[in-house]
Amino acid sequence: MNAPPVTWLYVPGDRPERFGKAVASGADVVIIDLEDAVAPVRKDEARRNAVAYLRARPESLGCQVHVRVNDPATARGRDDLAAVGELADAVRLPKVESTAVLEAVAGAPAYALLESAAGIVAAHEIAAHPTVAGVALGEQDLAAELSITDEQAMNHLRLQVVLAAAAAGLPPVPMSVYPDVKDEAGLLASCRTGRALGLFGRTAIHPRQIPVIRRAFRPGEEETARAAEIVAAAEEAERAGVGAVALPDGRFVDAPIVARARRTVALAHRLADPPHHPTDPQHHPTT
Repeated sequence: MNAPPVTWLYVPGDRPERFGKAVASGADVVIIDLEDAVAPVRKDEARRNAVAYLRARPESLGCQVHVRVNDPATARGRDDLAAVGELADAVRLPKVESTAVLEAVAGAPAYALLESAAGIVAAHEIAAHPTVAGVALGEQDLAAELSITDEQAMNHLRLQVVLAAAAAGLPPVPMSVYPDVKDEAGLLASCRTGRALGLFGRTAIHPRQIPVIRRAFRPGEEETARAAEIVAAAEEAERAGVGAVALPDGRFVDAPIVARARRTVALAHRLADPPHHPTDPQHHPTT
């Protein structure tokens, strides 16, 4: 499996002049949004913009381009899928509540957004569907539906989706958007809480959030050093033809711990030198 994305950046589909800026932001994935970020009267225009960009984009952008379509249970959502399904690197499906809507998805891999109580209840079945390449939470809609104001209650729902994704063999679940683009300290703390719950990476609504997200998910120096020690011991054991991996202090570690250590070292290397992410005052938030 390829390394999962760390940063995902939304860009409104009715603002095509921002598509190139989003791609240049350093995000791992750019999501052209045809849903919440676009007024109903401009949704057809947004779809045309997305199609035009996807057809004309260079072969190598340095990031993936996904499209969040409208509700696939509606005619507009089905039209969106028909238009971009063969062009986008993946499609993001909002308001998925059962596997029924997934049967009509063809072309690009699909990411199912769980944004309702029904979606959470069906999370395991949705995650296991062969069309689904990943799942994510739509936390603002979910919290509104359930009248949740306690972060601990939201953590319970997050863990359910983390478990569903892992059981289905999907990539880790990225965190939902953090709506206050000026609160970098709050974003950093929120990301670190999510990381402790098994979430990985985060969607952003402004380029200025990207370096903060990268920093939050970058392993710390002590964590990286411990992981490197485990990897070194595992490599020494392999060279010696020994199955058991012993650390210098005498502790033994098994294969899952070694695999996790390798991932930690690779992630630390990948995020060691974050690229420059210019803050574009014209790139306003989307949701």
